[in-house]
This record gives sequence, structure tokens and C-alpha cells, in this order.
Amino acid sequence: MSLQFHELSVADITRETPDSVCIAFDVPDDLRNTFCYKPGQHLTLRANIAGEDVRRSYSICSGLNEGRLRVGVKKVDGGVFSAFVNEKLNKGDVIQVLPPQGRFAVEVSESAVHNYLMVAAGSGITPILSMIRSTLECEPSSEVTLVYGNRETGSIMFREELEDLKDRFLDRFRTVHILSRETQDVPLFNGRIDAERLGKLAGAGLIQPAEADGIFICGPGELIDEAAGAIERLGADRKRIHFERFTTDGQPRQASRATREAAERGVTVEVVLDGVSKNFAYDDPSKRVVDAAAAKGIELPYSCAGGMCATCRCKVVEGTAEMDANYSLEPWETEAGYILACQARPTSERLVLDFDAV
Repeated sequence: MSLQFHELSVADITRETPDSVCIAFDVPDDLRNTFCYKPGQHLTLRANIAGEDVRRSYSICSGLNEGRLRVGVKKVDGGVFSAFVNEKLNKGDVIQVLPPQGRFAVEVSESAVHNYLMVAAGSGITPILSMIRSTLECEPSSEVTLVYGNRETGSIMFREELEDLKDRFLDRFRTVHILSRETQDVPLFNGRIDAERLGKLAGAGLIQPAEADGIFICGPGELIDEAAGAIERLGADRKRIHFERFTTDGQPRQASRATREAAERGVTVEVVLDGVSKNFAYDDPSKRVVDAAAAKGIELPYSCAGGMCATCRCKVVEGTAEMDANYSLEPWETEAGYILACQARPTSERLVLDFDAV
């Protein structure tokens, strides 16, 4: 699939919470197939903000049966794009959008019988909502349990949609809301989602990790790490636990000695994208491949620039490179030679990267 941006009109913007919105896009008929997606995938949005080319990934929150394409965007402190979307984007505006991407997704089949456990915090509900809605509406025999953490009732994104789904699918959809700054009648539901609370939820029979054939976790990194570990200790098969991070640890990385020495000798980087090969000289060890290419006038696909979305995933065909961080590639992918160009720095005198490799 060609990673080409397309201009889409904003069909509607709805306010979900005081600091989050939902954007619906108008997808032309000739782009319907291009923007087909799996529940859980994301879109990369691109805009010129104050003279700067800015792009960010946001998860699709719509269900497959909705007939519209929606993403949820929560405003974050210092977030240039999320502030732009929440404060300045209007219905009718045109924005550049990449086709759906991401491996944090579910396959939907009418004949399938799934028992899913979903764990989300804050805006981590956006891909989870797409999975839940699509599964419940398209798989009549599947069941879903959601554990959803927020500060208070007013900060719950898509609260009305979740309530509607619970009313429509009483026998197949169970929701547990955990609030950290609002007292609920049941003490178990007050606080944060952590290992102890998940253990108590399992002890009370509200979640059954060992019986789930798919566990999906989305939110801050610390939630994912603690929840995944706890759920595995509660009997879940590690291979059935899937997650997507919305934030990194924020720690800057410095170029290694191998990268600095390679840059001093001079590195030739060849990139293959959409069947076309281009070369550029890598001579600045402070830059990762995506930034180094941009400095030479070559645009490579990327979105989050934090190692989380895998938009810049490519395969090392020749040479070697090292990554500063990796929050999205599976172990088998790194073993097969895949890297994230937004995190990669060359360590050899020649590096060939294939962005077309499946």
C-alpha cells in the first residue's frame, strides 16, 4: 500500500469532553477502498501549523457498520496538533490524511466466537471503542469485557456511546469504570487501574483473563506494563496480550559511538519507497534516518516520531542500524530485520532500507 496523503474534508466535529473531540471525515467514493480499515487501526493527520509541517497519529473510533470514518483527539499539555484540532479545526476544513495503518487491531467475522478483555485509560479508549463496537455488531456470538480508567465521570470519552452499547448488548458487553478522582459506591471501582486492582476484579469474577482469547490494552506506558504483567500472572497467555502505547518515556537518546564513527567515515543511505530508490549522505549522527532524509530533501513516511505507530517501519536490506527506542515492532519483526526509521541511526558505511517490504 502506498503511503500517500489524501485530502479529506471534515464532515463533523463533536465535543466528547472539555478537552477532547471526535472528528468525522467525508471520504469520497473513489477513496472508499483506500480508507478501509481494521478496528483498532489509526490515521495519520497532517497540517501546516504556524508554518510548521506537523503530523500525528490518532486512532479510529468508528465501528465497521457506521458508514463513516471517525477519530478521537484528546488535547494534551504542549500538544501542538491536539490543540490545533481541539481549538481551531472546523467542519468543512480540509486536512491531509494517510490511509489506515497499525497492527493493534482485530479481525472481524460473522461466524467468529471471541471472548475479549479490553483495558483502557483516558484517550486509550479510541481504538478500543472501534474494536468493541465492530465485534459486538458484526459477531453475534462474541463477548467483550471493558475495564476503563478515568479521573472522573466528566472526563470519560465516548461515555454515551459506551452506555448505548451496554444497553444494546446486555448479555455480551460488560463495562467496569475505574475513577481516580471521583468516589463511586463500590470501593473496588475507586482509584487507578493497577496490578492489585486487576487482581481484585478477577477475584470478584468481573474479569476472567485466563478465559479471554484476546486481551487488548491501550493507554500510557506505565498502565500497559503493569496491566500486561498482572493479566499474565492471572493466567492469560502472553501471546494473547496486545497493546498500543500513546506515550513514550520521554527520555532523549544520544548517538552511540558506532553511529558517530560511521557518520565520520561517511554513510550512504539508500531508501526504497513505492518502487523508487533514492540515495542520500548521512553525516550528522544527531539525526535519525527520517530527519536526515528530510534534511536532504527526501520525504519518508512517519507520524508519531516516537517509535509507537510503526508508520516508518522498513526492512534493512543491507548494512546495519540501531534504534533509540521501539514501542511497536514485535520481536519477530526485529529478528527479521525490520526497524523504525524515525528511531534509526546507521552503524555501517552503507545502509539500504526497503519501505515496501511487507
